Amino acid sequence: MKEFTCIVCPRGCSLTVDDEGNVSGNTCPRGKEYAINEITNPKRTITTTIRVRNREDTLVSVKTSEPIPKELIFKAMEIINSVSVEAPTRIGTVVIKNILETPADVVITKNID
Repeated sequence: MKEFTCIVCPRGCSLTVDDEGNVSGNTCPRGKEYAINEITNPKRTITTTIRVRNREDTLVSVKTSEPIPKELIFKAMEIINSVSVEAPTRIGTVVIKNILETPADVVITKNID
């Protein structure tokens, strides 16, 4: 039996998944889906920052366009940390396409003029 706190919405339901894959404790269908995914294929969205080369001591926020498998997070962070951009930046600009051969792109989440 596994226990989780659902992170899909602010409610934070306490979920339980038994050995047969039955989910309890969810107050919405999204909680059930989250629990099943967490057992079978956990994924996370990465949010972090990268350097802006032509601005001293400036970082810009980035995130993956969709969640990636949890086991790839450290490898993805190595790649993301090796990248930098130049200002100006625009929200939605793709910095890394299909990181680690996943469908997720790394995109800028802040405009810098």
